[in-house]
Amino acid sequence: MQEILRNYINGGWETGATTGLSENPSDLATPVAEYARADARQAQQAVLAAHDAAASWALSTPQRRADALDFVGSEILARKDELGALLAREEGKPLAEATAEAARAGNIFKFFAGEALRITGDKVASVRPDIDVDVTREPVGVVAIIAPWNFPLAIPAWKIAPALAYGNAVVFKPAELVPACGWALAEILSRAGLPAGVFNLLNGSGRQVGQALIEHPLVDAITFTGSETVGAQVRQQVASRGVKVQLEMGGKNPLVVLGDADLDRAVECAVQGAFFSTGQRCTASSRLVVERTVYDGFVSRMRDRMKQLKVGPALARGTDIGPVASKPQLEQNQSYLEIGRAEGAELVAGGRLVECETAGHYMSPALLLGAPEHRTAREEIFGPVATVLKADSYEHALALANDTPYGLCAGICTTSLKRASHFKRHAQAGMVMVNLPTAGVDYHVPFGGRKGSSHGPREQGRYAAEFYTTVKTAYTCA
Repeated sequence: MQEILRNYINGGWETGATTGLSENPSDLATPVAEYARADARQAQQAVLAAHDAAASWALSTPQRRADALDFVGSEILARKDELGALLAREEGKPLAEATAEAARAGNIFKFFAGEALRITGDKVASVRPDIDVDVTREPVGVVAIIAPWNFPLAIPAWKIAPALAYGNAVVFKPAELVPACGWALAEILSRAGLPAGVFNLLNGSGRQVGQALIEHPLVDAITFTGSETVGAQVRQQVASRGVKVQLEMGGKNPLVVLGDADLDRAVECAVQGAFFSTGQRCTASSRLVVERTVYDGFVSRMRDRMKQLKVGPALARGTDIGPVASKPQLEQNQSYLEIGRAEGAELVAGGRLVECETAGHYMSPALLLGAPEHRTAREEIFGPVATVLKADSYEHALALANDTPYGLCAGICTTSLKRASHFKRHAQAGMVMVNLPTAGVDYHVPFGGRKGSSHGPREQGRYAAEFYTTVKTAYTCA
């Protein structure tokens, strides 16, 4: 291991109150890194530094912000193989997926480098004579970013890049499972020419560092991605202060397979959507709603396809499914299989703990045949576990797809343009996929859901401006 990875506060690298060890879920005998864990006092320092730097950064030129973000994006893309290997070791994502995520992070920074030069406003004719009206966007101020562990480069990128592009100062707290990925991103940002205090990194616990950021009176906006439980707590805590908040809180995403679907394509959509990235995606299709006429054939083909999937170390050649990210997550996955059996669901494939050449958190993807009321069909498991539900018709399938407290993604496999168009209009989700896996989105368009999945403005693309800026209307008398 290298030296202890430090926090980045007010333009300098700082030790922490304690240290932690980043685990390699593919090989528990070889940890990834030792890192400094910040505390509430250092969170206070970082917020004060961001507050002091925010005013001048807000008035910086669009070109300066664009140049900084372009530098970050270019370096990430140039080092995508190296960063992908780090991500694979620390989070457990197979190398090809990890490298693709690193490239996505680089492209996000490049995209928002361009957006920094395209911040627009409006000049509107007043309803009164001799008055001009200007509508402009200004930065919010200090943005606290609390990111999850499952996409440790891409999700921080799609939060940090727009925050900086629109002139905000940032305090970034990665998840404790992935401190090395957060540090690697911060190290690049530390060399991007940003003034001291504009960007800050705090590795540490949610209870100390995360809570300190949520409670701090100088934090103007909070963007959080994580569980619905924690997201609801964040929303409740900041409501009385009027802090701007953006929450992404997971999903229980349906993939509908109709009787006219190309079954081979539908199975591939289901396998990729449900099991790739070890099912650890908020967009994973963990509810497979299949029309009765093709139900048996779909399940049979799923079982055959799942036998071909190779579970193994993230860096190993040929690995399709890497390890679960942590022991607690693995235990939760296994507990849901027991819950499913107790409720009457049938485990027809996978779900076993797997032994590999190195000790790690391995399990084979699991397929359950269940009912709509089963917890495995309603609650987000966040692992390689999918439940198949039987639908009597398209209308029944649509009703089952919408029968969830979440509303992030919904997918449909069909050859009917009529059904596809109807589903796109009536699926109660923020994102809809037709003949595609529910997991897998572009970086230049909005990301977000409905119901219990999301709260606040959308992330990514030009819609990010809605969260990271505030609108000002100015009147001038000629």
